[in-house]
Amino acid sequence: MKSPPAGALPVRIVLADDHDMVRSGIKALLLQIPGVAVVGEASDGDELIAAVDRLLPDIVMTDISMPGMDGLTALAKLHERHPQARLVIVSTHDTADFIRRAVANGACGYLTKDASTIELAQAVRSVMASGSYFSSLIARRLLQPAEPTADEELTARQLEILGLLAQGLASKEIAFKLGLSSKTVDVHRSRMMERLGVHDVSGLTRYAIRKKLIQP
Repeated sequence: MKSPPAGALPVRIVLADDHDMVRSGIKALLLQIPGVAVVGEASDGDELIAAVDRLLPDIVMTDISMPGMDGLTALAKLHERHPQARLVIVSTHDTADFIRRAVANGACGYLTKDASTIELAQAVRSVMASGSYFSSLIARRLLQPAEPTADEELTARQLEILGLLAQGLASKEIAFKLGLSSKTVDVHRSRMMERLGVHDVSGLTRYAIRKKLIQP
């Protein structure tokens, strides 16, 4: 790895991950890169936003899954508050859905947690020079066809019924709650199963979890 030019200011990074050991490991790798300084750390989205507000780093590196405010929500807020900061995701999630959501929320880079020091250095240099970095694996994921969203596949009423089914409510309970007949609820359930290609309520529940309509 080349050293930065003499007198060059270090690239200032704030790092967020809710696992102390993981965060320490990524920090150790970053500190092996010449010209890089980790100026702040956070364990959740709220701490991350406070740290970035205070420190105004060049790059923010954050995980997605964190307690309280998650990385994607924090990303969107930071993109609005600090448009000059380069926002990079470092996550175990490498599906097209997560990557697209990260980019939509302002991410200019995406790394998986098994990235080497060489790749981290490449990412830091790339986002500072060109404004983005996506590995070949992540780029391939982005080229995959987008999966339809839940509201593209189901009607508003079906989404409402699906959420209640996934919470364990029976058809009669849902009917009473929504002011419908049990038969109407059953018809909607059958149509949802046919539309989504599932055969039971468990399949509908898994779909609801996958689409983040409910928390597992």
